[in-house]
Amino acid sequence: MRVAMTNPVIRYVYCLSPAGLHRMAYKEWGDPANPDVLVCAHGLTRVSDDFDVLASRLCDRYRVICPDIVGRGRSDHLRDPQYYAIPQYVADVVTLIARLDVERVHWVGTSMGGLIGMVLAVQPANLIGKLVLNDIGPSLNAAAMTRIAEYIGQSPHFPSFDEALAYVKAISASFGMHDEYQWRKLATDVLKESEGGWCFTYDAALAIPFKAMTMESVQASQKLLWDVYDAIRCPTLLLRGVHSDLLSRETAEEMTRRGPRAQLLELPDVGHAPTLLVPSQIDPVCEFLLS
Repeated sequence: MRVAMTNPVIRYVYCLSPAGLHRMAYKEWGDPANPDVLVCAHGLTRVSDDFDVLASRLCDRYRVICPDIVGRGRSDHLRDPQYYAIPQYVADVVTLIARLDVERVHWVGTSMGGLIGMVLAVQPANLIGKLVLNDIGPSLNAAAMTRIAEYIGQSPHFPSFDEALAYVKAISASFGMHDEYQWRKLATDVLKESEGGWCFTYDAALAIPFKAMTMESVQASQKLLWDVYDAIRCPTLLLRGVHSDLLSRETAEEMTRRGPRAQLLELPDVGHAPTLLVPSQIDPVCEFLLS
């Protein structure tokens, strides 16, 4: 009989980039002997703690693994920022899955985490059983990419937590309405005390490859991503914030007709991206995974 751990454990795994070894942290919920594993991967500047509510809900059924993708949260920063890209993240997660000693996992990915899941889902090893894509697809809106680029390379320092909280609320307005407790969690998860004030935990050098993208490279990437998506065969749930400026409704609807023919659920009163902190967003994910 398996007994779920209600309190998560922070673990680490060493991964390799062309610049050398780095440590990737991950948060583990549930029974470590459970062969049924769910991996939850966060967005571009977010962290593993984003999935605390979802993980606590599912840890009696799954061993839930929530990594801090390299350059974020508790994980190391890369020595060479040019490797802050999907191929490196995929390689790191493959190392993580090998550490978990399982042959297949279910995957929940928000934004960037969804792109990682898409690439994993088409590997010959058949690593992904069920796939949840949270407000992400093969075509990304240029205006939203510009909005993200405006803040990702900055390294603001805030004299007080309240000022840092106000900034997080401003740049995360597309997350939709949250109560004060939820906003404080969303801010606390990505902030740390530094030099008598507060700053973000992510490496500001994440912006270097992001801002190096050109229109031509973006178009080439989107063609490649559509090829990847069309090759996915596992059951797929697509969540879209009804006000999302990153994943258009047209792209989401096309995703229901191509590749895995994703089941589409649009979530009201939210843009990019649903935070999976409330039952109305979590319940459909649980139902999909457990069906």
